Amino acid sequence: MKLFGDDTPVERLPRDGSLVYWEWALGDSSAEAVMQQLLRDTDWEQRSIVMFGREVAQPRLNSWYGDVPYTYSGISMTPRPWTPLLTSLRERCEELTGARFNSVLINLYRNGDDSMGWHADDERELGPEPAIASLSLGAVRRFRMRHRDSRETVEIDPANGSLIFMSGLSQACWMHEVPKTKKPVDARINLTFRWVHPELLT
Repeated sequence: MKLFGDDTPVERLPRDGSLVYWEWALGDSSAEAVMQQLLRDTDWEQRSIVMFGREVAQPRLNSWYGDVPYTYSGISMTPRPWTPLLTSLRERCEELTGARFNSVLINLYRNGDDSMGWHADDERELGPEPAIASLSLGAVRRFRMRHRDSRETVEIDPANGSLIFMSGLSQACWMHEVPKTKKPVDARINLTFRWVHPELLT
């Protein structure tokens, strides 16, 4: 018995890859309870990146858990060990998607000023067709996809407790972002489960 929402998967990309959306992904679990535990127990960090030649703090907090290290945007992350909660969330995402995951990046968007710019999860160690399961908790924030060639866009407002699963050519042909908003919004946590190929790590 699910608590609320729809657990029927819906395809949202018109072509060149797949984006499947589940409005409710947590089964009998409470999204609020899961979020509060993650807020309390996650080892949050705010890392710095280089933009336009200068070092700036990322506009969000994050943490990396799993079996392997990971590098993106010049940031190298050493994994923290799986917690019982993260293990259960990983298993739930694997159950829904049929994919396997050995790591998770957890992002905390504290308010509307926190964001994620246009990018693709296309690092070499994710393989040629990465499978990314993105679980959303808390406030609703707009998620946008933009085709690299045609520039057409797809927009989703992921519900509290929802899951987005991107696979196939979605990272090669599309980019995605979580833009800033001037609307007053509470905190949002996003967990992106992925498979990092150890043999492709350099």
